[in-house]
Amino acid sequence: MTENTSPNPQNNTSSDSHSHYDFESHPHVHSEESLRRIVNRLSRLEGHIRGVKTMVSDSRPCPEVLMQIAAVRGALDRVARMILDEHLSECITRASEEGNIETELEELKAALDRFLP
Repeated sequence: MTENTSPNPQNNTSSDSHSHYDFESHPHVHSEESLRRIVNRLSRLEGHIRGVKTMVSDSRPCPEVLMQIAAVRGALDRVARMILDEHLSECITRASEEGNIETELEELKAALDRFLP
C-alpha cells in the first residue's frame, strides 16, 4: 500500500527523532489479493459509518448509536491489524533482504507512535 500521509507536526507529542519521516522513502508493493481484502473491508466500514450517521439523523437512542460506534471501532482496528500484519510479513521482510531494515523499522515506529494511544 502506498502511504501518502506525513505526520502532522501539530500532533507531534514525541521528541524522538523518527517522528519526522515522510513515509515515501521506498515503494510499497503489495499483492492484488491483499489490497482487495483491505479495500473491501474499508468499503464495508464506509457503509457502516453511513449507517451510524443515519441513526443519528433519525434520532435513534444514544445507546444504540454508541453500540454501532463501538462496532465501527472494532472493525477499523481489525483493518489496522491486517495492514500491520501485511507490513510485517512483506515490507519488513523486503527491507531486511534489501539491507534497509533500520529505515523501515524507524518508519514503523513513527507510524505506531501516531497510531497507538
